[in-house]
Amino acid sequence: MLRHLIVPEDLSAAEIEAVFAISRDLQEKFVAGRRDALLPGRVLALVFEKQSLRTRVSFQAAMTHLGGSSLFLGADTGFASSRESIADFGRVLSEYVDAIVCRSKAHDTIVQMAGVASVPVINGLSDESHPCQALADIYTVRQAIGRVTGLTLAFVGDGNNVARSLAVVCGLLGMRFVLAAPQRYQFDEAFRSHLKAILPHADIFQTSDPVAAVQGAAVVYTDVWASMGQEAERRERVAAFTPYQVNAALMAHCPDAMFMHCLPARRGEEVTDEVIDGPQSVVVTQAANRMHVQKGLIAWLLGHA
Repeated sequence: MLRHLIVPEDLSAAEIEAVFAISRDLQEKFVAGRRDALLPGRVLALVFEKQSLRTRVSFQAAMTHLGGSSLFLGADTGFASSRESIADFGRVLSEYVDAIVCRSKAHDTIVQMAGVASVPVINGLSDESHPCQALADIYTVRQAIGRVTGLTLAFVGDGNNVARSLAVVCGLLGMRFVLAAPQRYQFDEAFRSHLKAILPHADIFQTSDPVAAVQGAAVVYTDVWASMGQEAERRERVAAFTPYQVNAALMAHCPDAMFMHCLPARRGEEVTDEVIDGPQSVVVTQAANRMHVQKGLIAWLLGHA
């Protein structure tokens, strides 16, 4: 059956665990020097409207390790332009490749792509969701601590695409999620209603108090205050979020917590150098795990469970 990953809730908790199991197996083999060619001859298309380091390179490396190949398709292909419709683009591209990673400015573009594609479509980032990031992050927590159920992840910053995706994955896997942000930048009513509908028993909480949010947390997470496409709001956002900087004083309230950031970071804004480069930081490990989890995801989607 054709499956896509557009938002994290496209996967059940059991399916996430299946992806994690494949990822763990492939990662252990990778560390031991093995790169099993599970997908020889398969082709992955990466259709990107936005800049990328981690998403692009991790997917391309993952596909190479699996024995396949990848095509990076940028603006020169006419994607999301007036040149041709998303429907025509997606139907034709599906005839050439085995899966598509789409990184788009508008979430609806990826939804449209999945609606016409005859191969799996993976959201490589949209303004609403970043499911691959969230999966790799929670995989990293499990790897470091041994469990996620009952732990708390405190996200200090904007209730953006990464925060939304983490809230869903945490809810699916029994991890408590707390968002600390000015009220204006917390999850909106529509998303809160959606969470309640799909995860009625999840422990998801919002507060405007960053100290209260991080107390007892196993993970403190932050992201840039103004994401791509929000440059016009930058000055206003910096003023609103300055009290939410993740610094040594905030981390002192949770001395055993891991620090995470999806990167790229604006050092000196949402996080200080002493935190992101300090002993509690796992930002490089979580970035590395993007590749391992995406290997598992591609293998799962293409039927190599």
